[in-house]
Amino acid sequence: MKHHHLIIVLLSTFISLLGIGIIVPIMPIIATTLGANGLTLGLIIAAFSISRTLLLPVVGNLSDRFGRKGFLICGLLIYSLVGLVFPQAQSISNIIAIRIFHGVGSAMIVPIAMAYVSDMSPIGQEGRYMGMLNVAIFSGIGCGPLLGGFFTDHWGVPAAFYAMSALSLLALLLVLLQMPGMEVKENRPQALGLFHSLRHMVKSRRTQGILLARMATMFIMVPTMAFLPLLMVKWFNSNGTQIGVVIACRTLANAICQTPFGRIAERRNKAWMLIIGSTVISTVMCLVPLAINYWLLLALFITLGIGEAIIWPTLGALAAEEGRHYGQGTMMGVFNMAMSAGILTGSVSAGLCTDLLGLRWSFFLIGIVVFGTTMFAARRILATDMMP
Repeated sequence: MKHHHLIIVLLSTFISLLGIGIIVPIMPIIATTLGANGLTLGLIIAAFSISRTLLLPVVGNLSDRFGRKGFLICGLLIYSLVGLVFPQAQSISNIIAIRIFHGVGSAMIVPIAMAYVSDMSPIGQEGRYMGMLNVAIFSGIGCGPLLGGFFTDHWGVPAAFYAMSALSLLALLLVLLQMPGMEVKENRPQALGLFHSLRHMVKSRRTQGILLARMATMFIMVPTMAFLPLLMVKWFNSNGTQIGVVIACRTLANAICQTPFGRIAERRNKAWMLIIGSTVISTVMCLVPLAINYWLLLALFITLGIGEAIIWPTLGALAAEEGRHYGQGTMMGVFNMAMSAGILTGSVSAGLCTDLLGLRWSFFLIGIVVFGTTMFAARRILATDMMP
């Protein structure tokens, strides 16, 4: 029965992230038609991140106390509504309000799915289970833009949003009808208050290291996603298909390698796995400015996907281990909050570096920062694990 529930969580996560992937490349189109400039596009992104970040630890802690199913259903319902109302937006302020609402729903989906999977994972198999969840996440995000382009080309931009709404509703029905009312409870500690849990996290060197590593490894997301099209057009005069191939190959390499590296993380020291993966992605970031042609850049981004596949199930497994002390919902909420903080910090840093020093230097400097920060974080984890 537990495996049946795991399949439902993975499938519903895949479907909901597929819906998100459909609209991500299309959202700016609607915004620009309503007069959005660079600043307002930034506000639209920030609106989603701020509401999501503020709610993550709160929702996670409440799910430890009152159960996860209701929050997951609520998040999927919000996604369904966002898909319906987005095409009706008449102004930038409408879009910003919708994105704030969208961020609320996001705080109730992936972190809750992570908590569900952590609850189900047997002790010692956290890496394998988190790897399977990451496969669902990246497969959905990776396939979504292809479907989004198909719907937009054949039926117009609103059709892509309606497809997101329909997929989110399908995922909602799967959870509503197939998941039990009371989720798996074995090995779960009594739920603690949010601030009590946060105080314990701040005092724990191991938890500090995990959250710092999660934040640092997300610094690369904006340069390697938002700046990639600009980089490829400017350096290699690439077309849309070539840009899409690089993004898809990175995501595919990440998804394919999640499960095997998750299994390896169960048998090897996780701090050393983190060190290896972080060295790979930091090296790639520093080498990107030296790429002399499209094919070398493609090889670098495939390698980047492999490096991320080493890191993310490892960090997910470490977070699941800590969640046995704080409550999985609380830990995964804070864990994802660290991710959001990393994306926000990386976007600001990359933007400043690009404006002041140029696009090439932003990749190199962020690669150095990621390496130094993750090495410090891994050292804190190692020091705790070596204690008697």
